Amino acid sequence: MKYDLIPNSLFKKNRKKFVSQMNPKSIAVFNSNDIYPISADSTMPFEQHRDIFYLSGADQEETILVLFPEAMDKKHREVLFVRETNEHIAVWEGAKLTKEKATKVSGIESIYWLSDFDKIFFDLMTEADTIYFNTNEHYRQAVETETREDRFIQKCKKEYPAHQYAKSNPILQEIRGVKESEEIELMQTACNITEKGFRRLLGFIKPGVWEYEIEAELLHEFIRNRSKGFAYTPIIASGNNANVLHYIENNQQCSDGDMILMDVAAEYANYSSDLTRTVPVNGKFTKRQAAIYEAVLRIKKEATRMLVPGVLWAEYHKEVGKIVTSELLSLGLLDKADVQNEDKDRPAYKKYMMHGTSHHIGLNTHDYGALKTPMKANMVFTVEPGIYIPEEKTGVRLEDDVVIQESGEPFNLMGDIPIELEEIVELMSPT
Repeated sequence: MKYDLIPNSLFKKNRKKFVSQMNPKSIAVFNSNDIYPISADSTMPFEQHRDIFYLSGADQEETILVLFPEAMDKKHREVLFVRETNEHIAVWEGAKLTKEKATKVSGIESIYWLSDFDKIFFDLMTEADTIYFNTNEHYRQAVETETREDRFIQKCKKEYPAHQYAKSNPILQEIRGVKESEEIELMQTACNITEKGFRRLLGFIKPGVWEYEIEAELLHEFIRNRSKGFAYTPIIASGNNANVLHYIENNQQCSDGDMILMDVAAEYANYSSDLTRTVPVNGKFTKRQAAIYEAVLRIKKEATRMLVPGVLWAEYHKEVGKIVTSELLSLGLLDKADVQNEDKDRPAYKKYMMHGTSHHIGLNTHDYGALKTPMKANMVFTVEPGIYIPEEKTGVRLEDDVVIQESGEPFNLMGDIPIELEEIVELMSPT
């Protein structure tokens, strides 16, 4: 890992929150992700399952966390199993967690090698009535591969058919959505790294530059600041490419007179940031480009002010839709008849802004978090309105990450990243 060691007090607090919501005589198990093969002897870079990381800080493959708050033996109330390491493994793969290092990282005293899992788990299951399975129930999930968690659940149901089963996910959705101060600091670091990357670009973008060259500049800046790289697949979309919401080819040349939409951000310590900025390739906005840009910026500012405790996510998006509609009317993209005759299930503004305005962000770019209950302080949301006009070969989206406060407007983790039109022009001007 490139990041500094995270104080294990964070993971202790996270475990305490989780076990406080477990049923009596229940046990919960969390597995690391697999290392996925590409072909031959090649694999994809390892990415830890965010749930086991959230609860333990263990950022290594072949790791299992067991939580059993009522275990008769106190040392088994929280247990971490890690892959046994030795000098041979260290030479070929690098240092792995020793038992001592695993305790330092997680704050868990009882560390065992993975080879001990079946024996210890069998003993613990004789005391438990219910086992919590960590199924993926995120509202955007569409996973087709069989995960390590899936295999564990199948094995467990076969070997322990008389036990009751429960779901970890509802607990995680609730507690992961509200961030601890340490998590917000880590996200702030990710945002600060993203700022460095964006400022680097403002002096680099010009007509003739290729989208992938911009991607390379960002990756350089992110990694040199202790990030693994992009928090998600980067979108660097010049001209009409900006009207493809998930354009990721990044293989076109930037032309004079075009705008370029960049949805790009860094991760740090597995925590995501999520930024979008749209700038003119030549550093100067046309009158029409400026009007569209300022409209999106006004929507963003109004939408940000609306993120306060007690707001319902679905109602929030309806209210933002009204602001978008007003701006589209001002831009001449909609007329009053379009709005009067709109389908309530498909409002007129959706022609020019097809996506939602905000989502939870944290250990995942589209993070866990309650969506059907009122928003709470210390939830972190993106704010990302856009206007997309294919007939004008123009798409503008602006996005920051904000923390809901107990009172007042949200705190913008990206408040130092340039966004005002005049500042963008000034920073892109040749010195």
